[in-house]
Amino acid sequence: MAAHERMASVDALWFHMEEPANLMMITAVLWFEGRLDFEQLRTVVRERLVERYPRFRQRVVPGRLAVPHWEDVGEVDLDAHLSRLPVPAPGDRAALETLVGQWMSTPLERSRPLWQFHVLEGADGGDVLLCRLHHCLADGIALARVLLTLTDTEGAAEGVASELREPRHASSGGLARWVRGARVMAGAARTVLRKGAELAAEPILAGDLVRQGARGAAAMGKLLVMPPDPHTPLRGKLGTEKRAAWSDPVPLERVKAVGRTLGGTVNDVLLTAVTGALRRYLEVRDVLLEDVHALVPVNLRPLDEPVPRELGNRFGVVFLRLPVHVAEPQRRLRELARRMGQVKQSPEAVVTFGALEMLGYAPAAVERVMVDVFGSKATLVATNVPGPREAVSLAGTKLGGLTFWVPQAGHLGLGVSLFSYAGKVTVGVAADVGRMPDPHELIRAFHDEMDALAEASPVREE
Repeated sequence: MAAHERMASVDALWFHMEEPANLMMITAVLWFEGRLDFEQLRTVVRERLVERYPRFRQRVVPGRLAVPHWEDVGEVDLDAHLSRLPVPAPGDRAALETLVGQWMSTPLERSRPLWQFHVLEGADGGDVLLCRLHHCLADGIALARVLLTLTDTEGAAEGVASELREPRHASSGGLARWVRGARVMAGAARTVLRKGAELAAEPILAGDLVRQGARGAAAMGKLLVMPPDPHTPLRGKLGTEKRAAWSDPVPLERVKAVGRTLGGTVNDVLLTAVTGALRRYLEVRDVLLEDVHALVPVNLRPLDEPVPRELGNRFGVVFLRLPVHVAEPQRRLRELARRMGQVKQSPEAVVTFGALEMLGYAPAAVERVMVDVFGSKATLVATNVPGPREAVSLAGTKLGGLTFWVPQAGHLGLGVSLFSYAGKVTVGVAADVGRMPDPHELIRAFHDEMDALAEASPVREE
């Protein structure tokens, strides 16, 4: 690895986009069933993170023409990146969420490698690990995979959670067909293909996005003419104070049972509940109930290959129109599933990746304007990150659960995350305090919507 390396254009885009009211930081919260062994955690972080991935021992320095570079720092001062902090009394969920929100509002120190872990001690039930990582290091799904390589499960090799161990050979069949289809895509996606990126199915809401044909230009045209999302309290000027909250875990089997009964995938059910929660939130504020768009990150990196040592961003985005106007839960589920089907047939994610990469070569002011144009067409960022199916441990302590947020790029003030782990799903909400002062309202509404879906009986078509 060179001591001085030019940053890839798409990574530079995320570095340049950061501003005080909109930090380009990925945040993860992992809670444990007991106390973490801090010295053992230091060893794991050093061996499996710092020594394995060069970006965790490099800082970012501006280059000529404002093109940033990676620069080795030599010996990483782990004390500057791994700290212990007390959770304020009484140590309950509210105190913990307040502390996470404060750090979510705090930028990373740019003179050092752009990551920081905090062990939050004194919380009810056990310690909590708060991870803050800059988006220029990598995309959210890559960093989730990297963080989970710190964990162990019985029988797993090299400390990697069993669900994330990398097969030695790429799968064939469907993946090969998707790759062949990707290689003939045109327009803005040509940058992806030139670098040989393979497009694999990724369970981040959108599913299988690769389709053969030269529909990239049409997809980009559709995005450019899409009108801005309706004005609601969820959209507007951002401040520097952010709030974080997360739900009690929802049994994944309950979500599956709703899908089997009413017809829909796990993602369809979860997103329908999110949509219904948004409807409830807006309804009590006397807002016209119009559909809004969720900006959905979609992984474009093969999951059957290791995350490369140099990390980096390899994702696109799609705009999913959430049927907020539909009042009846089951009909809302059917409509969302229909729209999801349309998204799955679109090359939109590949096109937006190409656009993001090209924007990385533009002046920072142009980057911000174009990203804000995209941001004006959505109301929230929605992510669904799949975690291990069985329980894992970190530094000898069992992981009880986790949640995970990506930045709300484009001056969006709301992020909703769905993280599945060990048979349960946690809903996390990250919000600008001016846009959503109490994110618990949305979480309570989500649980109410899950109850409504579970109680719904089949509705006959008119």
